[in-house]
Amino acid sequence: MKLKTALLAATLGFATAANAETVLTVSSWVPQTHFIYTDILVPYAESVAEATEGRVTLNIMPAPLGAPPQHFELARTGVADITWGNFTYEPERFTALWFAEFPFVGTNAEASSVALWRTYEKHLAENPVFDGVQMLGVGLFGGGQIHHGAKPVITPEDIANQKVRIGGPIQTQIMEALGAVPVAAPATKAYELLEGGVIDASLHSVESVMNFRLEESLKNHTIVPDGLYDSSFFIVINEAKWQSLDEADRTSIAAVSGEALSRLWGQQFNAQHEKAMALFAEGGHQFHEPSAELMAAITAVSDTMIAQWVEAAKAAGVADPEAMRADYLATYAELAK
Repeated sequence: MKLKTALLAATLGFATAANAETVLTVSSWVPQTHFIYTDILVPYAESVAEATEGRVTLNIMPAPLGAPPQHFELARTGVADITWGNFTYEPERFTALWFAEFPFVGTNAEASSVALWRTYEKHLAENPVFDGVQMLGVGLFGGGQIHHGAKPVITPEDIANQKVRIGGPIQTQIMEALGAVPVAAPATKAYELLEGGVIDASLHSVESVMNFRLEESLKNHTIVPDGLYDSSFFIVINEAKWQSLDEADRTSIAAVSGEALSRLWGQQFNAQHEKAMALFAEGGHQFHEPSAELMAAITAVSDTMIAQWVEAAKAAGVADPEAMRADYLATYAELAK
């Protein structure tokens, strides 16, 4: 198949067996207008087609083949060839990755995503929890923050007893420790909950306030240095499908995956962050720094979570969790300079 045709097929999210030797199905659960689709998945599909000279193309399905928390399993069992998702949608399964979502893992998404890839390669690639898939890339979104609908959150007293939308167990633990009332709901429900007075604030990365169109509801942003929390993501391919590809094509795809795909992920999240910050500045939003007292409270929560995770990670087959986390932090610090 001609390269131009392969690229067009990938860009449009479809390909046919008549036009390629191998077509890999991709299940994605965000709208086709979302930047993960347009700026990460589609360019990656183009890279795969180009790297394999059109022998392998990606068919990004128009609708997901399951709910977001099912996407790792969809790839592992071969329902889809390639999927992406959040590791902590299945927190008990991916205990080893919790450290990447704790406070202070970094706000430069490119540096954190590449650091996470290198950490995965060094410490986790052989862990049995990843059996059945080949990891194509990992990513972080560059730090989640506190966004309030009515007031600044600067001191521990400001967050106490506030009803805060959270998206996972790590965020729940942080909010409970700070005295807030966590309300579990997906980000897509935040607008409805804010408008209905069910919540006072919501935890998001800065870009997701913009991308979920919450900028008129959340105008006070508390920016915790190096992030209050993060969210860790995977892009995987079914292992049997991966092994069925010609060795030369696997080599070519690997060259545009791994660190390269993780870097692309982080670069696009950084770009969205900058876009959101500019939009909020133009809209008169307020940005706040946490007080020393609030930072001390967050640090105490973080220290407790890390200590608990070390034991859980050992039980999950990580030989030296402290060394793994230290490697991640050192790599991030070097890349973020």
